[in-house]
Amino acid sequence: MNTYNNTMTKTQLKYEIRRLAREKNAIIMAHYYVDGAVQDVADFIGDSLALAQQAAKTDAKIIVLCGVHFMGETAAILCPDKKVLVPDENATCSLAESCPADEFAFFVKAHPGYTVVSYVNTTAATKAVTDVVVTSSNARQIVESLPEDAKIIFGPDQNLGNYINSLTGRNMLLWNGACHVHARFSVEKILELKRLYPAAKVLVHPECKGPVVKLADKVGSTAALLKFAIADEAKEFIVATESGILHEMQKKAPQKTFIAAPPDDSTCACNECEYMKLVTLEKVYACLRDEQPVVSVDKEIAAKAVKPIERMLELSK
Repeated sequence: MNTYNNTMTKTQLKYEIRRLAREKNAIIMAHYYVDGAVQDVADFIGDSLALAQQAAKTDAKIIVLCGVHFMGETAAILCPDKKVLVPDENATCSLAESCPADEFAFFVKAHPGYTVVSYVNTTAATKAVTDVVVTSSNARQIVESLPEDAKIIFGPDQNLGNYINSLTGRNMLLWNGACHVHARFSVEKILELKRLYPAAKVLVHPECKGPVVKLADKVGSTAALLKFAIADEAKEFIVATESGILHEMQKKAPQKTFIAAPPDDSTCACNECEYMKLVTLEKVYACLRDEQPVVSVDKEIAAKAVKPIERMLELSK
């Protein structure tokens, strides 16, 4: 396990991380859901689509992917000539885990003639049995690019799949998976916040359950919710997605108020992904210093998985 000099202050850690990144020609990429201090030290912050797009075009020798493991895998698949590091290889994803590759492959085999659309929140092995990958930013666009009579399997997020079906009129066959963070939001808790903040607009990620989505003034990916919050005239927003996004929202719109919607099974004031929060400044520093853990993807799996990822990037231009 990586260690670090625990006498360093947060300011010193940030300085050392930036110094090492310059020395090693490394790019630090962070998802909106990781801790705000990690976002602050990153070269690039984005959602899953933006991180994949950035990885595909960077000329850095080392990519430090501050997010969950499948994001590191995606970068490694797109950049086989680069060293891809993750600060904590235990930072997995409940949604990816809800779709074991062998079970999904059996499901696909049992439904011949279907186009397989997989959410980016999947392992490389699951992507390897996929025709095209999507993110919450481009899922509707990509599904609508398929023939109207196409038979489609959509996995693993059932809530996102149901939402895309409702927008497109499709009847995709859905894998029964869910994100543990977004599945925890409840109508009751959001309505309680609406009573406290009646002027607030409700921002909801499409991985949430249908009844929660129906409360939204805006439904969208993390990037889309951020863009809406900055541009909209409202001064208060109730945000139903992982609370890490509030850091960037507050930075980009400091004059506005952002309220994290709480989970339904806790008195906690926010809803966090424990896997994303495993990524800390200390681990980013140790990761860069030691150049490990390195993300490796089996070559045969990578050769299959890169095709649906590249197809997504092409369709998302």
